[in-house]
Amino acid sequence: MVLPDFEYLCPKTIGEACNLLLELGPKAKVMAGATDIIPPMRDKAFTVDYLIDLKHIDGMRYIRYSDDVGLEIGALTTLREIETSPIVKAHNPAVAHAAKVVASTQIRAKGTMGGNMCNASPSADTPPILLAQNAKVLVQGPNKDRFIMMEDFFTGFKKTALEPGEIVTGLVIPPLKENEHCAYIKHAVRKAMDLAIVGVAVKLTMDGDVCADAKITMGAVAINCIHAPNAEKALIGKKLTDEVITEASVAAMNDCSPISDIRASKEYRKDMIRVFTKRAIKQALEA
Repeated sequence: MVLPDFEYLCPKTIGEACNLLLELGPKAKVMAGATDIIPPMRDKAFTVDYLIDLKHIDGMRYIRYSDDVGLEIGALTTLREIETSPIVKAHNPAVAHAAKVVASTQIRAKGTMGGNMCNASPSADTPPILLAQNAKVLVQGPNKDRFIMMEDFFTGFKKTALEPGEIVTGLVIPPLKENEHCAYIKHAVRKAMDLAIVGVAVKLTMDGDVCADAKITMGAVAINCIHAPNAEKALIGKKLTDEVITEASVAAMNDCSPISDIRASKEYRKDMIRVFTKRAIKQALEA
């Protein structure tokens, strides 16, 4: 298929890109790896007059870690770079795993962390683990820089809290303490090139054998990635016995109201949340 006509723009600085996006408004979209832009354009799911390519802008492709700040990832860093990074695997292996299960190796080599977040797909693999770990998104606009907590980043189906002219430049994930353990599990029909039927991320803060705090987040069961608040409450202040974990997994199932679509029925999705929440909690305990 032939792509619709558009004008290709290649700014050299983030400031130039922000100004172009502000000036052109809804007639323009930004792209980096373009894995979520070109296929739907080819299928005529949408058209734009301008594509603003970010990949030649310096300073947005990095992975670094410090004990004070935590894990910092530039928006143009590819998912493959995150998956294979010794820094990420050493300091936050659950994030490396979430990147690893996106699509295929070829797509991960092009697709970026910024793109995976900004596409705001309910079934995206990186948002659940980022939300569970209270990550913040770094944003630059025409007139100011700011950060948005992951809790506030998604505002609706395929919608984010970005204002006109704003572009995501990176994200920061707080450092994990020795008593904090994380996991992300994706359930899909195929091992590669498939969207999640459900995705579950868990972050546990342990005080000996008692759970001092818990974050459980779910993907592909709502218009955005969401918390499972009653499941989290079911774990906090308790020893994580099989009975408690089972109770929390049932609570997670009841915390979501998924839809039926071509990949799964809502009933199946709810049951898989129960199954994979239990597995993710146990996996986090072993991490």
